[in-house]
Amino acid sequence: MKILLVGNPNVGKSVVFSQLTGTRVISSNYPGTTVEYTRGYLNLNGDRVEVIDVPGSYTLEPTCKAEEVAVAMLPHGDIVINVVDATNLERNLYLTLELIARQVPLIVALNLWDEAQHKGIVIDVPKLETLLGVPVVPMAAIRGEGIKQLVARLPEARSGTVTWQTTDERYATVGRIVRQVQRVTHRHHTLLEQLEDLSVMPLTGFILGGLVLFCAFKIIRFIGEGLIGFLCEPLFENWYRPFLQKLSVALGGTGPLHDLLIGQLINGQIDFVQSLGILSTGLYVPLAMVFPYIVAFYLVLGFLEDFGYLPRLAVLFDGLMHRVGLHGYAIIPMILGLGCNVPAALSIRNLESHRQKFIASTLMAIAVPCFSQTAMIFALVGPHGGLYVGQIFLTLFCVWLTLGLLLNRQLAGYTPSLLVEIPPYRLPGVKVLAKKLYLRISHFFKEAIPFILLGILVVNLAYLSGFIHLLARACEPLFAFFFGLPGDAAIALLLGFLRKDVALGILAPLNLTPEQLVVASTVLAVYFPCLATFLILLRELGWQDMLKVTGIMLVTALAAGTFANLALNRLGLLAWIGAGILLSLLILLEVTHRKKEASA
Repeated sequence: MKILLVGNPNVGKSVVFSQLTGTRVISSNYPGTTVEYTRGYLNLNGDRVEVIDVPGSYTLEPTCKAEEVAVAMLPHGDIVINVVDATNLERNLYLTLELIARQVPLIVALNLWDEAQHKGIVIDVPKLETLLGVPVVPMAAIRGEGIKQLVARLPEARSGTVTWQTTDERYATVGRIVRQVQRVTHRHHTLLEQLEDLSVMPLTGFILGGLVLFCAFKIIRFIGEGLIGFLCEPLFENWYRPFLQKLSVALGGTGPLHDLLIGQLINGQIDFVQSLGILSTGLYVPLAMVFPYIVAFYLVLGFLEDFGYLPRLAVLFDGLMHRVGLHGYAIIPMILGLGCNVPAALSIRNLESHRQKFIASTLMAIAVPCFSQTAMIFALVGPHGGLYVGQIFLTLFCVWLTLGLLLNRQLAGYTPSLLVEIPPYRLPGVKVLAKKLYLRISHFFKEAIPFILLGILVVNLAYLSGFIHLLARACEPLFAFFFGLPGDAAIALLLGFLRKDVALGILAPLNLTPEQLVVASTVLAVYFPCLATFLILLRELGWQDMLKVTGIMLVTALAAGTFANLALNRLGLLAWIGAGILLSLLILLEVTHRKKEASA
């Protein structure tokens, strides 16, 4: 038997799925978290029943890829659990009536029941059950309330009493049902609801947004540096280094096996950053330099997600995103990309048109560095001063904006208006935050560390075989002319396809100047996504568009690297003035074009 969990986005389907199956999935307080179906199993009266969490959909007439997946799954379900938001019954019942009209065995899970009561919403459940003709179970899934009753009533799932209707008839039926079963009592706005209003007003919204981003940065830095200083560094220096030193002595202090496992000794000592051994740099970089910031970033991101702040950022940035051919919802993939590009690439599926997906994929892959990469940039370039770090991220922002303006003008089509559900602010539960953090950290350990170790292995084999010297000599004229970099930096670009944080680590032993580190970091950020992101984008865009994106990446990387080299080593401020004039002209053209369209 297969049970499908179907419902509107952001009604708590993933939470119900986790409660039913024990499967750990990430849920958030904004629509579109689930973009692919997820399977799990439920023990129902001794039988093993398959449960599938279907992507959220407002209707059975799909308007995006995620809704297409949801509709395609329907014929494969024996029972459908329709998860409905009790705080927004009128909107949710449209999909319920569509499901009933399909005559599938159905049961309604009336989720967020506790929140509806807090808002003064009273729903007559027995009457709703009678009008729909299917079982209705009130629940608060995040606390596990009602889950047992839902499982107990699954055998009662049946086809409802509503037959096929036109769209107008269905909306009329929804209104009639809501008038009969729902009553809303008067109450005053809570503090959180007042904060919700302030978050989307133009003036207070941007002030609050700036405050949120500033606090997020401070918290990430505080937690990350704290973990490094009080946990990671002491563990590696006091406990791990003595073990490696003994192993180094046992291996004779040199030779291919020593170089592979321990790496090169720097001034007779193991250098965790520069030695480039699998057991030294291969473990120190991901665990002591990147992991602490990953923990801090995902903790802050998880809080903002579950609190419900991200959709409000979508509203605030809707105007800017339209300038680059997107609408405000595209800010969510960009923010997710700051953590890891893979879930960001998946979330782009929720955008409506192929044009939007192409632009969002290109901008995210080129100009949004993941946090592993960001942590390495701070570790590598940060000691030389904040201005150098700032130049990297300012260049990336300029690349993002310039490329977005150009793509918006060159690609045919239009950007639809922003239609996004704004969820209420909810205080996140500690247990849910901890589970989400655990899942994301698990993903980091499963996906990142093997690639990092593989990257270190490839570097050592390249050195041992002499390939790196051939590559360096071949690339030296090109790298020197455009980027002002030595040919040895080519191996870092080559490895960037596996992991960009590893590639940045490869730059450490090259004794580059701060200016060269800025250029190399910029080119590495722009030129290509990591392998995992590339495969996701390939699946979403197809070969033809992925080839176009790849071409744009290579040309952009050449331009961004050359610009950084000119700005730092030859033209100085003049390069930035020229870039500012170019960007201003593009913005002026975009504004003029918009005015013409509006007056036409």
